[in-house]
Amino acid sequence: MEIRQITEDYSVAPQIGVEHVPLIKEAGFRSVICNRPDEEDGAVPHDQIEAAVREAGMEFRFIPVVSGQITMDNVDDQAAALDDLPKPILAYCRSGTRCTNLYGLVVQKRG
Repeated sequence: MEIRQITEDYSVAPQIGVEHVPLIKEAGFRSVICNRPDEEDGAVPHDQIEAAVREAGMEFRFIPVVSGQITMDNVDDQAAALDDLPKPILAYCRSGTRCTNLYGLVVQKRG
């Protein structure tokens, strides 16, 4: 599992599995955001990850974003999650790029 730190409170990763959740908890994360739609080829259904994350005592948010098609609703939902969830937060998608781009759009919108 490769985690890339974007800010002190926000990091991104490629697709995670249930087996990664203890490592995420040990790394100090308090929340996880899934930006990968369940229908995407190779995706682990978010409900499996969510159950493991919650069982580990962390928060979870599902904000599916279609690759290459980020919408303003996605940006608004991600911004709300960043405001509401305990930090630090780990967001994941297929490669981590979508989560990174989404974060950049949140920052840009906030000006």
